[in-house]
Amino acid sequence: MKASWQECNRHTISNFSAVAYFFGRDLEKALNVPIGLIHTSWGGAPAEVWMSEEVLHANPEYKRDVLDGYLTQETNYKTALAAWEKEKAAAEKEGKEFKKQRPGLGWRPTELYNGMIAPLIPYAIKGAIWYQGESNAGRHKQYRTLFPDMITNWRKDWGQGDFPFLAVQLAPWDMNRKRTLEQISAAPTESDWAALREAQVYTGNVIPKYGVAVITDVGDKDDIHPAKKEPVGARLALLAQKIAYGKNIVASGPTFKEMKVKGNEAILSFENVGGGLEPHNGELTGFSIAGEDGKHVWAKARIEGKKVVVSSPSVTKPVSVRYGWADYPVVNLTNKEGLPASPFRTDAPKE
Repeated sequence: MKASWQECNRHTISNFSAVAYFFGRDLEKALNVPIGLIHTSWGGAPAEVWMSEEVLHANPEYKRDVLDGYLTQETNYKTALAAWEKEKAAAEKEGKEFKKQRPGLGWRPTELYNGMIAPLIPYAIKGAIWYQGESNAGRHKQYRTLFPDMITNWRKDWGQGDFPFLAVQLAPWDMNRKRTLEQISAAPTESDWAALREAQVYTGNVIPKYGVAVITDVGDKDDIHPAKKEPVGARLALLAQKIAYGKNIVASGPTFKEMKVKGNEAILSFENVGGGLEPHNGELTGFSIAGEDGKHVWAKARIEGKKVVVSSPSVTKPVSVRYGWADYPVVNLTNKEGLPASPFRTDAPKE
């Protein structure tokens, strides 16, 4: 493969990843050494297209859902394409305008792994940063194994040990519904995107040298690609300093540890508290609570030392608490270092 390095300057940066640029810039400042970055990405891609066929084939679930599923998808595509071409030809023969869009085949499993990852192996690398997940949100349960298996796939094929792998949590987004913040936060809801964020955090339980940059405070409710790239790169750089280079720094915001119930209050404790917990602007928001019926209602939350106490007059026996459990979370819990808390639910699946 023919390739060469380019110096980062105003002439070469325009077609590069903005998040990766800010990541590299901050890391270079922190380490005082040159940083080389390889940009290999494709928008809207699901995780399985970044994995090898060998890995997908070895797992019965992936073989059934991903590989065999694609064969069915390919058959359906051929049928739809033939019908489209027939309809188009008939319209042209009759001199009629034909505006129907040509059917698309969609993603082929392994195609970006083969085209954009395999050619880079075994080039020496220090680690990887990863910003993906939207296309797997509808299969968030599967992502709890698929994403860790993808990371393991890369590490095994590179043959350079457990190199650091740093992911960006899904950005807040309101799915083009064009709602106001009041409408968005009218009542607690279920959310595939929240469950995908949970799967991204869960990966840290089964994969070493892994970190997640939380960006609940820099999203755009009406744009899946928020414009604020600098904080995203900066948080990845903090994770890299801690995980890849062993610096003793606070590199992430609060993450849920455990819940205890005292009377009608749920008491939450956290890891990665840093200098302490605090709300960013005003009272804490984004907490909901449920009793034995499992129905979540918005809750009052207050900080007591390094814990958060959550309650609601309508819930006398708390069973679970959620924070930021929404496509577009309206939240404000941070540590004193200004890093936002990761969304969570105390009733998370155990697998």
